[in-house]
Amino acid sequence: MAARLNGGDYFKGLDPLITQLVNAGVRRIEGDLVGDESFFAGPPFGSGWEWDDLQAYYGAEVSALTIDDNALDLFVKPADRAGIPCRITTGPPTTLVTLINRTQTSPKGAESRIVVYRPVGENIIYVSGRLPIDSSGYYSSVAVHNPAALFAGLFKDALAQRGIAVTGRTRVIDWKYREVTPLDLTKLIELGSVESMPLGDIVRETLKPSQNLYAQLLLLQVGERARPGAWFGSMPGTVAADGSVKPAAFPQPPPNAFDAHAGQTSEEVGVEVLNDFLAQIGVKKGHVLLEEGSGLSRRDVITPEATVALLSYMSRSRWAEVYKNALPVAGVDGTLQNRMKGTAAAGNVRAKTGSLRYVYTLSGYVITAAGEHLAFSIMLNNYYSAERSAALRDSSAGRPAPPAPRDDLDAIAIMLAGFTGRSR
Repeated sequence: MAARLNGGDYFKGLDPLITQLVNAGVRRIEGDLVGDESFFAGPPFGSGWEWDDLQAYYGAEVSALTIDDNALDLFVKPADRAGIPCRITTGPPTTLVTLINRTQTSPKGAESRIVVYRPVGENIIYVSGRLPIDSSGYYSSVAVHNPAALFAGLFKDALAQRGIAVTGRTRVIDWKYREVTPLDLTKLIELGSVESMPLGDIVRETLKPSQNLYAQLLLLQVGERARPGAWFGSMPGTVAADGSVKPAAFPQPPPNAFDAHAGQTSEEVGVEVLNDFLAQIGVKKGHVLLEEGSGLSRRDVITPEATVALLSYMSRSRWAEVYKNALPVAGVDGTLQNRMKGTAAAGNVRAKTGSLRYVYTLSGYVITAAGEHLAFSIMLNNYYSAERSAALRDSSAGRPAPPAPRDDLDAIAIMLAGFTGRSR
């Protein structure tokens, strides 16, 4: 349910649910609108995520109720005359956040500088700096705290747009609340449901733009799927005489089911399942040490050899085409859209980028000039060019800046694409 997957419409992802409620005859809701995000157990951040990433969209909090990638679009426009504050809006509009406007519109041709700060665990967004009156504006994407509350608030707004009033407030229930107040699913009536897009499409929307949030959410789903109560996912419905299938009622776990993962977070269980999978496909023990699903944590470590083992396995699996098609294509789309254009790698290399400060990686597939299909993994760790840094600081150096780390990665991928020899 993201605007970027719905033509920029912040509410379109909610339309199917709202329509089902309207068709069910719901006209007014007496009481509160409750967003229950208790399906995932654990904190809203991946293990090892650092505080200074949490404001950015790529460090957005995770939630079983996720909407618009758990971030707000922030738009800053100059005012009509210099000396007065700029205009600031969010997309979608919401009362969840408080905007503190410390900006100023400056004269035409002045330097632009906007600084955005949201304290960790708060929904106050401080915006400061200057925009010249002739500026086209400033854009940023800011992660929100408590995204389930954003979901509930936008859901209430969407209901109101369709004429369904909610008399109470919106509130959120999480996994810690459900530990002491379990939910009796047998007493609930389902009024509507929405299927996600196919998993292959979700993987594509994870890998091509390098969406950390989706990667972590997928790991949490895997974790919950491994619990004993997760058998409900394949519970059969009732087949009618005409061959149609009536979905099953809300199921319950089998009596006295033993939960080997009791007390563990969704993330911890997911990592266990992931490690089992890696062992099954032949990745050597100790070559992958992961704590969360996105790679944002610096405590995650992996070798190029393990990455190539994974790529090789996936190329032989029944999901090979789905997996390859989900990877960015050099010079075409995703995080490689503007890289390797006009080279033998363009339209050929399919690879996932990865970067942290001083870390630059590229791993994927390439077809050589000799027609061989190769899997490769290149990782630059603690990679820093003092020469390039100095050249960029001194624009009057009178010489081209040294290649950027990503240029070094691309040069190797281009070399592989143009390779006319044969591997052993």
